[in-house]
Amino acid sequence: MTDTNEEGANGRRSLVVVTPCYNEEAVIERFHEKLVAELAVLEDLDFRVLFVDDGSTDGTLARLNALRERDPRVLVVSLSRNFGHQIALSAGLSRASADAVVLMDSDLQHPPSTIPRLVEEWRKGHDVVSAVRTQTADGSFLKNLNSKLFYWLIGKLSDTPIVPGAADFCLLSRRAHQALLSMPERHRFLRGMVSWVGYPRALVYYVAPARAAGQSSYDFRRMVGLAFDAVFSFSVTPIRIMRRLGLVITTLGLLYLVYIFLRAFTIGDLEPGWGSVISTILILGGLQLVFMGVIGEYLARVFEEVKARPLFLLKQDAIDESGNEDREAE
Repeated sequence: MTDTNEEGANGRRSLVVVTPCYNEEAVIERFHEKLVAELAVLEDLDFRVLFVDDGSTDGTLARLNALRERDPRVLVVSLSRNFGHQIALSAGLSRASADAVVLMDSDLQHPPSTIPRLVEEWRKGHDVVSAVRTQTADGSFLKNLNSKLFYWLIGKLSDTPIVPGAADFCLLSRRAHQALLSMPERHRFLRGMVSWVGYPRALVYYVAPARAAGQSSYDFRRMVGLAFDAVFSFSVTPIRIMRRLGLVITTLGLLYLVYIFLRAFTIGDLEPGWGSVISTILILGGLQLVFMGVIGEYLARVFEEVKARPLFLLKQDAIDESGNEDREAE
């Protein structure tokens, strides 16, 4: 692990900003400029910026390395391929060590001007300070609807409370940071993990500006995948729903069977109903396939956990002040 905590050297508290990047070459230098300007205001803190290149296919890594050459406070980690946003954040967390760690995106939709407010709440004693988005400047109706549906679904199915609008833009104290590092699961939903730790938490509200350049990598497919990770990682509610639905269908089937017997022995005009038989078979068969699919989803996640593969592999690790490069994989 690259130690970015310099508290022992000068008695000052330390802060590391962990930010993943995927094809952000058009905005990365502007983000660095704005971020450093905001961090410089925090005169009593020593800060570092830890960029995590998530297997970018453009010139992002080259620009990050150029920033590292110009600014000694910049550290760069590059993953061997695109592992996804949650894994990239986890890789950054594994390489950071400080009194406080800030997680944020590098597309400027997480405004750096919010960081001093996060730090202020941390100084008041909160271990977790979450930035909550109240509005997005360029958010379309469909995007806002998807976001609302996402948080509604998580709120209904997850056993861990998730604050609507509180994504991965947050500040973690040292002990909250260590708590996250102790969770080895592969299908990671960090905002749920942050809520799960249960340490004192504060909320800071902000308006997300329009994306500075490029397009978001979180398309509908990735949002659905994140929703699945949230539900299956933090709740067994789907299985409970299947059990209840199965009991309801069984009860209805028994009632229908009683109706058949009563009509056969009292009225005697019961005719064979192939349509109802086929419909019943199709409905029950479809439900069984759905139930098996949900159970299979849980089993698939168990399968991936027991393989115990590393969360990520590195092609470039943060380079320490001595110039040595550690390429160890996590």
